[in-house]
Amino acid sequence: MSKAVELTNDNFDTEVVQSDLPVLVDFWAPWCGPCRMVAPVVEAIAEKYAGKAKVGKVNVDEAGDLAMKFGIRSIPTLMIFKGGQQVDVVVGALPEADLSARLDKVIG
Repeated sequence: MSKAVELTNDNFDTEVVQSDLPVLVDFWAPWCGPCRMVAPVVEAIAEKYAGKAKVGKVNVDEAGDLAMKFGIRSIPTLMIFKGGQQVDVVVGALPEADLSARLDKVIG
């Protein structure tokens, strides 16, 4: 079972903007090859940071409004939010160590 929260237009504010923890958001789509490559990395981060950070996934096909709101032009795009604000963004697949390092900076 996935540790990542499925984010939608309906729950994004509650799960991300109002979260007390930093949130890594993965903007993806089922047809996207690089998204499938990064999915296990995102899952590993979700497990590794349980209790320290939250991980969510936005299917851009189902939540196009969110993709537009954040100017997603290419996927996968990974964004880190803290205190409801976007503090980091990565476009494309990234090794787990690099993604962990970016998250560690935000967690402090």
